[in-house]
Parts: sequence; C-alpha cells; structure tokens
Amino acid sequence: MLVLALPTLSLHLGTSDQGNNPASTTTRAAYDLLAEGFGPGSNGPLTLVTEVDGAADRAAMDALEGTVRATEGVASVSPVTYNGSGDTAALTVVPQSSPQSQDTSELVDRLRDSVLPQAQQGTSLDVYVGGVTASYDDFAEVIVGKLPLFVGVVIALGCVLLLLAFRSIGIPLKAALMNVLAVASSFGVVVAVFQWGWGSELLGLGSAGPIEPFLPVIMVSVLFGLSMDYQVFLVSRMYEEWLETGDNRRAVRVGLAETSRVINSAAVIMISVFLAFVLSGDRVIAMFGIALAAAVALDAFVLRTLLVPALMHMLGGANWWLPRRLDRWLPRISIEPPERGAAHEKIDAQRTGESEDSQQLVP
Repeated sequence: MLVLALPTLSLHLGTSDQGNNPASTTTRAAYDLLAEGFGPGSNGPLTLVTEVDGAADRAAMDALEGTVRATEGVASVSPVTYNGSGDTAALTVVPQSSPQSQDTSELVDRLRDSVLPQAQQGTSLDVYVGGVTASYDDFAEVIVGKLPLFVGVVIALGCVLLLLAFRSIGIPLKAALMNVLAVASSFGVVVAVFQWGWGSELLGLGSAGPIEPFLPVIMVSVLFGLSMDYQVFLVSRMYEEWLETGDNRRAVRVGLAETSRVINSAAVIMISVFLAFVLSGDRVIAMFGIALAAAVALDAFVLRTLLVPALMHMLGGANWWLPRRLDRWLPRISIEPPERGAAHEKIDAQRTGESEDSQQLVP
C-alpha cells in the first residue's frame, strides 16, 4: 500500500486538452500539427490584460512587451493592443511548453511573482494573467488549499460516529488511518496511469497529462462513504461477538468469517461498475473509473479483510478500550437495538419448541 502511494507525492493537478486524446482522433492530429508548426505553446497562449491611465502607463506597457519576451520559458509575445477608448491594453504570450506542462505553470508563477510586479513599479498598472493554464492553475490552487480541511472534517465526523457506535478509541483511529492509506494508494495508481502514462495508450486513453483538479474532492467523498460502510458492517459484527463473549480473538474471527464474503461481493460489483467507465473512451470519465475501482479494490480486499482484522487481532482487548469518564459523557447509540440479544434468544426458543412439536407429530 505504501509503495502504491509513493506516486502521489508527484501529483500535478491541471487540465487535460486535445493533446491527451488518443492518437487516432482528429482533435489530437490537429493539436499535434499546431504544436509542430507553431510550437507547443500555441495550443494554450497566455493573455496579459490591464487598465491603462495616461502616457506613463502606455510607455510601461510598451516596455513590458520586451521584458516578457526576454523571460525564461516564453516563445513569442504579440504587440500590445488597445481597445477603442484606449483605457485597456492586452498582449498575448506564447509559452515554449504545452498548456498542460508543469513548465507552463511555472511560467505563470514567474510572471505573477517577479516579472509583472517589477514592470508595474511607478505606474498605475495592475496586469492580470489569463489563459487556459492560468485559470486551471488557480482552480487547482483553491482545491489543494481546501482539500486538507475537507478531508479533516470528513475523517473527524467519521471518527465521532465510530466512537459513539462502538465505544472505543482504537476503532475510529484505525479507520481514519486506513481511509487515508486507501486514498493515497488509489491516487498513486491514478498518477502512474494518467500522469506518468503507464498503460494509458494501451487502454486507448491517450497520452500522459495532469490530473483533473476536481477528481480529489469527488473521489474522497465517494471512497469515504464506501469505506465507512464496509467498516461499520465488519466491525459491528465483531462488536456484537465481543459484547457476548468478551473474547477478542473469537470476535475478530467470527466477524471476519461472517461479513468478508458480503464485503468482497459488494466490492466486486462496484469495481465492475467503475471499470465500465473506461470503455467510454473519455479520459476524464476513465480517470474517475480507474481511481474509484482501485480505491474500492484496495479498501475491500486489502484493508477491510486483511489489515484491519490483523491489526485488531494483534491489539487484543485494547481495541475496545474507552476511558470511563468519556464513556459517561458520550451519548449512547447502537447499530442494533439493546434488546437484540433477548429477542434472538426468544426466537431461538420458539424455533426449538416448534421443532420438538413437529418431531412428536411424526409417527
């Protein structure tokens, strides 16, 4: 799981374009012809726009054209153009690299952080950088900035739910750790296939490129929902056995034996559905399919039916430890109603009586 998670460290969020389409498509052919004839950056030029007030600003804009042309990573710069009233100026910058390249993102940062602030000194200019790469970089920056808070809130709420349901400190902590591990490992698979291009061409998904910025949010949401479902289903059966016998080894063994087939069967159904997304031929949809299929497979087959039971077996009775003071403060909720045991005993007794009556009627 840790090895699969390593590619996540090189995750690059951005937008795919026609350059990631399969080589047999006309959109890819047109993209390649443009890149070959006019340079890779011609498929996604940057636009610098600002308001102009007076002759000093006009002179600064004329000087900015030469400054940007000499900037590292710039292939060409168009002349400054003004609108009819002369109060807005724009120029087009063609990067040396393609729109989805990390070099183009670095060029956007270089323009915003160093080149443009120096050119604006002593003037009223406030130059903005637009274009496909700049817009998606801004979107990715917002997503990355909010993702830790989003994941933290989801994990915290899940831990609170498990804490109330199973009256244990260890169960929620293990669930949080396993969920993070599943997310990181599945992201590693996505990076290897789509960003590094390991097998993407063989699957008919086009060439390597960045990962869509909205994938982490949707993927984390779906995966945490499924993994919590599996976790509650598995551990609730163990918890029932623990309450009845007080034997952790038996609780883990019985809980795994009675729920693993259902968990694995449900996982196979979900994996089949998600892998069907790959047949669409669309890179973004296939990215969702492979990401969620890998996440469900790792979560169900490795985490919930292997690592979680093994760790609970090793920890023994510590799985169910909860400070007494905290136990008194927490409200009591239950996966099953408290009278479950008595009701089951009554049903068993009725079945036993019916069986004895039927045996007496047999001649």
